Amino acid sequence: MAAQNSKPSTTQGAVSVSNDLTVRKLVFAGVFAALTYIVFMFLSIRIPTPGGGQVSVHLGNAFVVLGALLLGSLYGGIGGAIGLTLADLFDPVYVVEAPITFVIKFLIGVIVGIIAHKVCHITEEAGTAKVLRGVVTATVAGLAFNAVFDPLLRYFYKILILGKPAAEVSFAINLVVTLINSVVSAVIVVVLYMALREPLKRAGLFFRL
Repeated sequence: MAAQNSKPSTTQGAVSVSNDLTVRKLVFAGVFAALTYIVFMFLSIRIPTPGGGQVSVHLGNAFVVLGALLLGSLYGGIGGAIGLTLADLFDPVYVVEAPITFVIKFLIGVIVGIIAHKVCHITEEAGTAKVLRGVVTATVAGLAFNAVFDPLLRYFYKILILGKPAAEVSFAINLVVTLINSVVSAVIVVVLYMALREPLKRAGLFFRL
């Protein structure tokens, strides 16, 4: 009888572990949503643009990328996207751009997560050099996507509501600011991930993806 009951018990144990991991990832996704929101809303430098708009020098994208490195594409991408989208929704200047923000930031997480975990397997590697290479590759790819498509999508959107001349000036400013954000964010992400990796392992909070 003991042998017959072992399989259901094992299955229940596996389900319990899976549910626990899901809950932990959801909690961490919430933490990253809060971090991206706080960083954008309270720790950014706002630069006015023609037509009453503005662009921001901020580190919100860094936490989108860091979330994807630690949690994977889905949870990391959604956490960061929700945080920055909420920041847009509570800011009258950015509120109309909230849908664009959600799509772009979620895609950053997807790109970073796929490269980091499906291509470079950073959570399975033990060698520091290989992990660092994977983290840098994934981070640069995600932020390079953002540097190109964030200004581009917002440019076409602003043509519809501001007209071409104002949109072109806004695009130029947005492109420069986004490049600055991306370079600074890339450095911070790599430093933070490499610094947090071992402490999270010791605390039992490191996800193998």
